[in-house]
This record gives sequence, structure tokens and C-alpha cells, in this order.
Amino acid sequence: MSKRTIVTMPGDGIGKVVLDESLRVLEAVGFDADYVHADIGWEFWCREGNPLPQRTLDLLSEHGIGLFGAITSKPKSNAAAELCPELKGKDLVYYSPIVGLRQHFDLQLCIRPCRTFPGNPLNFIRRGPGGTVEEPKVDVVIFRQNTEGLYAGVEWSNPSPDVRKMLETHPKMAKFKDVPSEDLAISTRIFTRPACEYILRKAFEYADKFGYKSVTVCEKPNVIRETSGMMLAMGQEIAKEFPHIALWDTNIDAQMMWLTKNPEDYGVIVAGNMFGDIVSDGFAGLVGGLGFANSANIGETCAVFEPTHGSAPKYAEYPTSIVNPIAMILTAAMMCDSLDETEKADRIRKAIGAVIQEGKVRTYDMLKLKGSPDVIDQGAASTQQMTDAIIERI
Repeated sequence: MSKRTIVTMPGDGIGKVVLDESLRVLEAVGFDADYVHADIGWEFWCREGNPLPQRTLDLLSEHGIGLFGAITSKPKSNAAAELCPELKGKDLVYYSPIVGLRQHFDLQLCIRPCRTFPGNPLNFIRRGPGGTVEEPKVDVVIFRQNTEGLYAGVEWSNPSPDVRKMLETHPKMAKFKDVPSEDLAISTRIFTRPACEYILRKAFEYADKFGYKSVTVCEKPNVIRETSGMMLAMGQEIAKEFPHIALWDTNIDAQMMWLTKNPEDYGVIVAGNMFGDIVSDGFAGLVGGLGFANSANIGETCAVFEPTHGSAPKYAEYPTSIVNPIAMILTAAMMCDSLDETEKADRIRKAIGAVIQEGKVRTYDMLKLKGSPDVIDQGAASTQQMTDAIIERI
């Protein structure tokens, strides 16, 4: 079998730091691969007017698997202002390159595990009966539809007469009939039946394979009747094929309220693009925050693995890196899982768990310190020291 090649995309800010740390861990665990660098992110937007160059798409098309760090995204006006002078005024529009990757390669399925590590001082705790303190075990896997919904990019500012005419065929648009087009901004939320069926089937199969007792559809069908209603109806249909797995449904607003009430009750959660983004960040907050949040974007021909944190450009400028690399390292473990290297992935997760349980090496977030350069002097481990501790356990 030919040696696999992984396309590495550090991106912006701390992405360039944490991706390198994950590669150190992969080497320590004996993961054998060639790595090829690919350009992505803010630098290439400013310099080329494209944060996702065609050469990067070509590399991913060839090799089919990517390991991604983080990107910087800014509002439309800020993005235009930072273009190099020769590109300004050419009607270039910034789009998130990770969203672009998802849509270009039809990476429909986003999987975001949120699991507690015993001993993590950032784990969620609550009051129990008689003033006791409880630390529930959270083991939730969010399946987020990755290519449709509000993130599909079908939207307008100052819609054209043709767009307005089309929209005004809907009776609810009568309320906005007298609003000038230049005062309108419109985003659509598009769900398709095949995409709903695909993600729900994958979610039930995952729950069946790994022993989860429930699949929850987290949407808002009582208000967003057509799109959320389609997702829930499809869930009810597919659930008939898995009678041993309970189908629950929650509204996104209520789910966020219940997040701290009974997080241990949930198993696999399925949601559309926006609600999946929200609920996965909410559950990540219960298991340590974005320093522990990992994810996979999976399609039929390509998969891209990324931590869900941002690029935190301020931290990238510190002389000694202080950011927590665990999210990126867990992301690398997810990549191992996808390549049938489960034994290596398990060794990585066990090493992380052992370091956390021992408690001798903790990054600034785990010590609940403000992220400033002097946290190292206050006892926080640097990014590299945390990786060193994990490698030592491996």
C-alpha cells in the first residue's frame, strides 16, 4: 500500500502553532504519513484576493484528507480594507475558506465530539441535593449538517427587482413591501431532503456502532416549520429502522437552557448548520471550552479535520506560545480514527487523559488565568510543554 499523504493547512494565528504540535504527537504515536503544506487564510486573501487558492483545492482533490489549523475571518468592510492596493476596487468578496472547503467538496457531515476528561478543572459542575456538588459525565457527539441552512450563502443586500419579485410571492413578505431594497438584507435557510436523510442516517449508524441510547434532533420545528420540520420528519422515519435507539427532539433555545440541567442524558445530537454550530459550542463549554473542541468535516471523496477554535491572532504574537493544543491534538486523533488507525487514536486520547488526570501540567485556561504573556511565570504550561507531557505519556 502506498504511503498516505496528509494536506496540512496551518491557516492563521495560532493555527500555525497548534498544527505543528499535533504533528509531533502523530509522530510520537507512530502514525506514518507524508505531509504536504497548503495555503489558506487571511494572508492569501490580502495578497491574492482569495483565502482558498485553487492550488489548495487541487492538493485536497489529489490526496483526499486535510488537517487544518485555524483561520481569521472579518466583516465585509474590514476584509475589503485589508486587500493589497492593486486588488482594491475589484469587487472581491471575502468568504470563509473553511465554509468554502465544505461546500466545494460537499463535506456534508460535521462531527463534533464533546467528552469530559476526569480531572479537568474546567469540567462543568452543578449543585446536587443537600448542597452537594456533582460533576456529570458528558459524552455527546454532535452531527452538524455542514453545507446547507443559513451557511449556504444564498443571501442578498439590496436585492435586485427580480429577487424582490420572487420573494414577494410569499404572503409573509407583505410586511416588508414598503421597505426600500437598499434597506433590506436577506438570508435564506435551505434544507434538502437528501441532506437531511444523509446526516440522520449517519447519526443513527454512529449511535448504533458506539452504543449510544438516543439520537436527538435539535431544531425549531414549532416556528421554522418547513426546514426544521423536514429534519424532524426525516428523523422519525429513519428511527423506525433503529427501534433500540430512542429518538428525542428538542428546540434549540430549550436545549441551551437544559444544557446545564442534564447534559449527561444526551448521546448523539443532530442539527442543521447554524443550530449545530451553536449547540456544539455550548456542549464544548461543559467539557473545558474550545481548547478541547475537535471536529471532522467529512464527504464522500474528501475529509478535513479541524479544531473548532479561532485563530486568536493576539496569542500568536506572544514570544512563548500559551494556547492549549489539546483541541488540535484530539482533532489529529479523529483523523487517525477515520484512517482505521483507531489504536493510535486511542493511545493519543489516553495520554491526554492521563496528563489531565495527573494535573501537574496545565495550560493557562486550565488554571483559569487570563490569557496574557506572563501566565508562564504564574505556573501555566506553554503550548509546547503540554505537548511534551502528552508525548511522554505516549
